Amino acid sequence: MNMLERWFKGLADVTRLRILNLLSQGKLCGCDIQYVLGTTQSNISRHLTYLKNCGLLQDRRSGYRVYYHLAVSVSLEHRLLFDYLGHALKREEPFVTDLRNLKAAIKNGACTVSEWSARHPETNSARFRIAHK
Repeated sequence: MNMLERWFKGLADVTRLRILNLLSQGKLCGCDIQYVLGTTQSNISRHLTYLKNCGLLQDRRSGYRVYYHLAVSVSLEHRLLFDYLGHALKREEPFVTDLRNLKAAIKNGACTVSEWSARHPETNSARFRIAHK
């Protein structure tokens, strides 16, 4: 299967689109995504694995948590795809509500993002743009 086909199969589910929308704001732990989307850990884990296998996400383990982020753009097509998604999702529901809920969770300290930013203040502006909108 070619890369373009893998990407579009990865995008062919609203939950995966919602996850990508959240991760467009910066790195998040799987539990943060679960909290904001209000679904089960197993459901989120399955979708995160699918997106990772499609080449759309990358992860990094920190202790017992795994932080996910959008894959580094390796090609023009990859960057254009993420740019398009950013424009397409910013005005549609449930994506707008998800970002609002993420912002509230960060502000209220409900997400591990709040813990991360306290330990890594040098990354706040680049990684947590939504917290300041």
